Amino acid sequence: MIKNLCDVHTHTFYSGHAYSTLEENARAAAEAGLELLGSADHFWAACCQPVGGRYSLCDYQYLVNLDAWPRVWHGVRVMRAVEVDIVDCDGHLFGWDIPTTAAVDGHVLSEPILLKDRVFSECDYAVASVHSKDFAKGANKAQLTRTYVGALEDPKVAILGHIGRTGLAFDVDEVLTATRDLGKMIEVNEHSFDNRPKGDLAYLWIRSIIVRCAELGVPVAVSTDAHIASQIGDVSRSLALMDEIDFPEELVMTRNAAAFTEAIARATGTEPIRWPAS
Repeated sequence: MIKNLCDVHTHTFYSGHAYSTLEENARAAAEAGLELLGSADHFWAACCQPVGGRYSLCDYQYLVNLDAWPRVWHGVRVMRAVEVDIVDCDGHLFGWDIPTTAAVDGHVLSEPILLKDRVFSECDYAVASVHSKDFAKGANKAQLTRTYVGALEDPKVAILGHIGRTGLAFDVDEVLTATRDLGKMIEVNEHSFDNRPKGDLAYLWIRSIIVRCAELGVPVAVSTDAHIASQIGDVSRSLALMDEIDFPEELVMTRNAAAFTEAIARATGTEPIRWPAS
């Protein structure tokens, strides 16, 4: 049985459709015997409604104060992340074209800063996912493939989130090869198995992607996508499937905190976090 001692894509109440605080999630992670928790709330347009066509940094201030979080909480290592929306077929990420001209306290910046860059500066890593597929209407396979490859090229993106449940007809091998060659990870998302029996076409599509990760040597991150503390650490369906297909444990970057810490450093081109004593 593959061990998975990290849960690196989880949500707090900030995401709007989740129900627990960061501390509740950290406590749940400790109770589940995890070594590391990654909190990755949504970074997307749905967080607020622009006024006069403009987004305000105040609507995202939760995401620009992440260094307030302890690095170790209830004995669990905590990493700072976001789940950012991929917004077009070039793989641009939400906030890439939104300048911010003032700080949270209202003082005017000497130079505008893109919202994406401001939020990413606080993060250890980003999970890049597709939620709204409106941009993909009429797109061909090459364009949909570029959607994911383009997102991977952002230095802060370490993980492609739940690519098996989008329904986008991209070239799997091209996306997985790019993920591997760029030192990034594909997510095995426990939430993607909800309401999907084993014979379901969507389940088989997800399974085929995981199988191909094993065959191509693509690193993966196994996570819950938890929206409430009681879900933290429960990736039983994901691990059962991975055991069924003899997935190589060395490709599971969430097998322990050390492996994931090194994987994030490799994916983002940064030095590994030096964890304080718990």
